[in-house]
Amino acid sequence: MKLLSRAALFAAAALLAAGASLGVSTGARAEGVKLRPDFAPPWQGGANNDVATAQRGLDFTEPDADNLADFHGSPQDPKLALFFGGNYFFATAELVDTFEKLHPEFKGRVYWETIPPGLLVQQIKAGGTITVGNMTWTVKPDVYFAGYKKIKQYVGEDMLDAPGVPYATNTLTIMIPKANPAHVTGLQDLGKPGIKLVMPNPAFEGVARQIKAALAKAGGDALVKAVYETKVANGETILTHIHHRQSPLYLMQGKAQAGVTWQSEAIFQEKAGHPIGHVDIPDAQNATAIYGGAVVKGAPHPAAAKLWLEFIQSPQSLAIFEKYGFKPYKGAAN
Repeated sequence: MKLLSRAALFAAAALLAAGASLGVSTGARAEGVKLRPDFAPPWQGGANNDVATAQRGLDFTEPDADNLADFHGSPQDPKLALFFGGNYFFATAELVDTFEKLHPEFKGRVYWETIPPGLLVQQIKAGGTITVGNMTWTVKPDVYFAGYKKIKQYVGEDMLDAPGVPYATNTLTIMIPKANPAHVTGLQDLGKPGIKLVMPNPAFEGVARQIKAALAKAGGDALVKAVYETKVANGETILTHIHHRQSPLYLMQGKAQAGVTWQSEAIFQEKAGHPIGHVDIPDAQNATAIYGGAVVKGAPHPAAAKLWLEFIQSPQSLAIFEKYGFKPYKGAAN
């Protein structure tokens, strides 16, 4: 026991010395120590991955977010595979659970993903193959979900089977840390120098289109340019790769002071007890999204896919969405 205690003391002393040599206060909070991006895993850069680069499909590795949280269930022989645009990841487990109670033959056999819809399209085009860190797997989707306009577009491009099914709507809000350190009161504040933003990436996150439209209503092209060009160039706007997870993470870590998200995402964070708040956007400046889905062309389980599309329009499904501020689709939205 004496030897063990002595070893422990030596180890503690070594850690204290290391902290002092790095200029880190031993009383500092852990989150105050910033990790360089190139220090984050996977450290081998794919060198220990037996899958050839050409066979890795979509590369979806985000060191600063737990992106494996966006993959659910077992990819081994599912009876139904669902590709959800990720901005309602928090509702999907309850949706699947409710579906399985209605259709017990699917219990434990549903696989689903909740990454941004543009990335899901890349994965579909890669044959359903995706690489996260050093792991590669393939699941061919049965149903794809995104903004209803995109669903109709992909039906027209023969990636999805008609008909596209609309089911819910959502509006925008400004997500902030609960204390609102930048004193953000509206969209126009987002263009002010010094206010650090975290914003969805227009390259693959459909919500960016609605956000730009809302910014234009609030402050014209000048506000759009300030948020999505000037601040991106000077580092005051961070563009996300996993919008629905990175935005609140960056706000809670102090990397940003505000970011526009769907209202449902802010409501979820608040319900979860996280130190997140939101600033309402007036109707005259806001944008409304319509969510839709459709069967993927060549789906392995087309009958199961149609069952799910019937379910997602049902009162049981819509009641789950309404918990987070979504509204049932009733035929008209911006």
